[in-house]
This record gives sequence, structure tokens and C-alpha cells, in this order.
Amino acid sequence: MDEKDWLLLQTLYDKQNLTKTAEALFVSQPSLSYRIQQMEKEFGITIMHRGRRGVEFTPQGEHLAKYAQEMLQRLQQTKEFLLSMENKISGTLKIGTASSLARYKLPGLLKHFHGRYPDVEFKVTSNRSSELINSVYKQDVHIGFIRGDYSWPEEKHLIMTENIWIVSKKEISLGELPKLPRIIYKTDWSLEHVFDNWWKETYSAPPTIAMEVDHMETCKEMVSSGFGYAIIPDIVLNESEDMYRLQLRTKHGNPILRKSWMIYRKESLHISLIKAFVDFIKELKLM
Repeated sequence: MDEKDWLLLQTLYDKQNLTKTAEALFVSQPSLSYRIQQMEKEFGITIMHRGRRGVEFTPQGEHLAKYAQEMLQRLQQTKEFLLSMENKISGTLKIGTASSLARYKLPGLLKHFHGRYPDVEFKVTSNRSSELINSVYKQDVHIGFIRGDYSWPEEKHLIMTENIWIVSKKEISLGELPKLPRIIYKTDWSLEHVFDNWWKETYSAPPTIAMEVDHMETCKEMVSSGFGYAIIPDIVLNESEDMYRLQLRTKHGNPILRKSWMIYRKESLHISLIKAFVDFIKELKLM
């Protein structure tokens, strides 16, 4: 087995489908099937079975796919280390980020970093903060940008603190909120926890949910159209928008804040590219 075989197995294990794997690797399906057969002969095992819904890996095939993933990760780490020995900031930086940071903060940040280090390329994936923690820990990504306060055993750096707002098309008061239509959206559990705790601390009656949407941005547009009020962090709002705002505060009058963090593993700092990016972020103040 070589690097191409490792990549083939990893992709097939992820896709669980021969056609999708062949498309992802830009090879023909007969060529893909032939290479799998050759690996099965080499190890004397059956790697997977075909079915109507795709493929199903055997226990031996699953073990080999996990081995392939480990080998690809080791190869990538070796390449990164060898590049760092040249004292040249280059290579591919793998970043996992919360979607709102990817949309509103990351493009400008990466443009600035790329201007300083033009030989660097980026691979960016978006996910929920709870999933990103696992990705950084397993070293599937080098850097994670997460929102909210999560337990993380290694290095982290506060990159942003923002206010949270109750927003509406027209002027409203805190006292009337339980009777007004509220628009909610899917978000990570840490932000939902903040909302729920604030509500239980403030009201004895539940909110009147009038609409549920997928994203904060869609929620904001529904508020702008007058369908109800919402509770939204500052990152999706701008000063030019014509909406009434009330700052979310505790019963003692203190602002309730939303924090965003950069997380990474300390051992990864021996790679010059990762250390350069971490140092770059620490120099900045996003908000």
C-alpha cells in the first residue's frame, strides 16, 4: 500500500459509496474496484461488501481504513515538520471554524495573514463548536475557532467578546416579551444555554415561539420583515440596520457576553506555520 491506497480507503470509508468515491478521487469506478481487489489479495481479506445503499466495511476492512487514516495523518505531519525545518512559512493550514466566524471574521483575517505569508494555503471547514473541539484534539485540523465556553484541556486564546441583543422591527419592552412572537434558530448548545438561563431568570412564563429557522442570518431577515423579535449575538448585526435593540443583561444589570476562542494543541507549535498563525492571531483584536 502507498499514499494513493491510503487516500482511496479513507475516502471510501467516509463516502460509503463507490460512485461517490470515484468522483471524489477523479478515477473511473472500474479502476477503483480493481485497486480494492488488489488490496484484498495483498492482505488476504475482504475489505467491504456491496449493497443497494452503498458499501459496508468488514471488521478487517474497517481496521485497514483506520490504519490508512493514521498513515495519511502521519505523512502530513512529517511534511509539515520538514517544511518547518527550512524556517520558511509555507504549506497548508487546516482551520476548523464556527460558521458565523467563517462568514464574518475569517475572510479578512486570512487575507491579512496571506499578505504576510503568501506561500501559505488554507483548508477551511465549518462545524459546530462542540465538534470542532474533537477535530482539533484528533489533529484533523490545526486550529479551531469556537464560540462559547467549552472545556478544552490544551491551549486557547480569547479572540472576541460581543454583546447579545434582543432585536425587533419596532420598539418593544422587556415586560411584554413573553406575549410577543419570538423567532428562534438552530445554534450550538452553549448559546441556547445562555438564552434559556436568561429567560428562566427573567420570566415565569415560556416564550411565544412563532417561527423556527435554520440560521441566524435568516432569523435576522425575518425580524426585519416584522414577523417577531429574536435574541441575536452582535456578530450578525451592523449599525446601519433599522432595528430596535435591547441589550441582554443579567438581573443585576450586567451585560451578557458571547466569547469566541482560538484553540490548538501545544505540541503543534513546533510547526513554524502553525506557530506563525497563532502568534498572528494573538497580535490582533477582532472585537
